[in-house]
Amino acid sequence: MKKFAMVFPGQGAQFPGMANQYAAHPQVAETLAEASDAVSADLKGMAESSSSEADLRRTENTQPAMLAMDVGVFRAFESAGADAPEALAGHSLGEYAALVCGGAMAFADAMRAARFRGQAMARAAPPGAGGISAVIGPGPEEVDEVCAALRGSGAKVWAANYNSPAQTVIAGAAESVARAAEELKRRGAKKIAPLPMSAPSHCPLMSPAADELAEFLGGVQFQNPRVPILHNKTAAEAPSSGDIPELLRGQVVSPVLWVDTVRALAARAECVLECGPGRTLSALGKRIAPQAKHMALESSAALGECARALGDE
Repeated sequence: MKKFAMVFPGQGAQFPGMANQYAAHPQVAETLAEASDAVSADLKGMAESSSSEADLRRTENTQPAMLAMDVGVFRAFESAGADAPEALAGHSLGEYAALVCGGAMAFADAMRAARFRGQAMARAAPPGAGGISAVIGPGPEEVDEVCAALRGSGAKVWAANYNSPAQTVIAGAAESVARAAEELKRRGAKKIAPLPMSAPSHCPLMSPAADELAEFLGGVQFQNPRVPILHNKTAAEAPSSGDIPELLRGQVVSPVLWVDTVRALAARAECVLECGPGRTLSALGKRIAPQAKHMALESSAALGECARALGDE
């Protein structure tokens, strides 16, 4: 079997009825039911309903629902008898899925942490106070330059995700993000796309949420992972399990180093599988590390196709 790494999508990849794409794999529905019990919320119903968009957009629901989907898809893929991946990484909230699937964190603990994280982020930035948008076109250096210049005049806007060489997400106060978007358009940005998220993740406005999360994670037990896990804040492995809580706290207020992460994964494996709904990370991966094969486990049919592709010599 070809060597492969796995990446897990986070908030923003959700869509109504996403669980129905995996009807042939009961592990997904079973995991959603387990997750619903863990956090006392009907995540299974939200993930299966075609009219759940309003509920799914709420950060405190999106995060545990996406975590459950990611883990459920991993369990479905694992049930087919695949070899262990060379390494794991998750985008933002997806990092918790990597920790669960890599054996560093118990599923129930991760579910409660994701729910708490979402609630803390919602408290840190009430609806409408924050903004988050993907900037298509300018390189990360230019985006950083624009954000820094605006902060010099009192704005609150930062680069939040370095998603690809030509896509950087910006986050901050809603008015400041709008100002940055206008300046980047003036400089020739191809597109500015607001993201379906209710909190401006991965920027200093989330400091109150990071502090709350740190206290919560103090009561969670972490193990050294069975599979190497690359973290968002550093694009590297944690020195030890004792460092994981601080990496998760720092992730909330620091940019996601996704370009560096995917390049590091592609150096370890010839295939990178996106484990969860959609194919956003696969599309980004093709731009970041075109020498690797990027595939998405976006449906039951795709699970079978990817398993066969990995087995081809």
